[in-house]
Amino acid sequence: MNILINDGISTKGGKMLQEAGFKLFTQKVPQDKLVRFMNDKHIEILLVRGNTQVPMEVIEDTPSLKLIGRGGSRLDNIDVEYAEEMGIHVINTPFASSQSVAEMVFAHLFGLARNLHDSNRNMPLEGDLNFSDLKRSYANAIELKGKTLGIVGYGRIGKAVAKMALGLGMKVLGVAHENHEGDADEVKIDFHDGQSLTFKVPLLELEEVLKESDFITLHVPRQEHYLIDELAISKMKDGVILLNLARGGVIDEVALIKAIEEGKVRSAALDVFEKEPTPELQILMHPQLSLSPHVGGLTIDAQNRIGVELAEQIISIFGKQN
Repeated sequence: MNILINDGISTKGGKMLQEAGFKLFTQKVPQDKLVRFMNDKHIEILLVRGNTQVPMEVIEDTPSLKLIGRGGSRLDNIDVEYAEEMGIHVINTPFASSQSVAEMVFAHLFGLARNLHDSNRNMPLEGDLNFSDLKRSYANAIELKGKTLGIVGYGRIGKAVAKMALGLGMKVLGVAHENHEGDADEVKIDFHDGQSLTFKVPLLELEEVLKESDFITLHVPRQEHYLIDELAISKMKDGVILLNLARGGVIDEVALIKAIEEGKVRSAALDVFEKEPTPELQILMHPQLSLSPHVGGLTIDAQNRIGVELAEQIISIFGKQN
């Protein structure tokens, strides 16, 4: 069977597929040439990440297609309903990148709490001349221990974030996905020596989490409208820190900048943007924003897990080809 791996795969995952007898095409095919390429090469399996779109038209015009695989948890770039209607398997790797995203949350959060995002910009420019002034300007740092972290979108990634926060001595509140039952989630934290501790994370309504949290991190799917807009921000604590490692368009960036300028929001971290991949210059240049280019789940470890999980699922469905 022929596989087009359009957004890359780990070496280990690719090797597993080759050893099982699948033929791999690993060149990046532009979106407007995707259907023609797949028909020319008789592609039966298409593996993508977030960059390649697989709408109904692509599925409909590629009759050889038998499986679509998405590296990662989201499936919003694939018309899943139509694919399944046409008898095409749709698979993903919902757990593979949770740890990576959760660690990225705290990379940004530690940086914002200790002003590292800004000191890393200014020390190379002014460290030799204004060392004492910089030291004073960054003395307003805060600690995480004892503070409240609100997790909006308490799913797989949210739970991984909760474990880290609890390990740091933070209080954690969650806003659950619609299909979650109960008013709390049990979180088990395993340690390297075999010991474990169990905590309960309260699951509340969005408004209550906004009101009670010192830090708010977002882990929700793509939204039709802003989830965090001017009204939502007005309900938050003064000096709150916001983090969006979910999807661009979840936060109203204009409202966010206004809230920072007015002192309502202390700072924010953005890994995703409304106008991705060309974020607004006002966002890119703002000194109270910690920024990264949509890399929350992109670690070597996560990519290896994604590749292996995709390969295992494909071999399980179609069997070895040799």
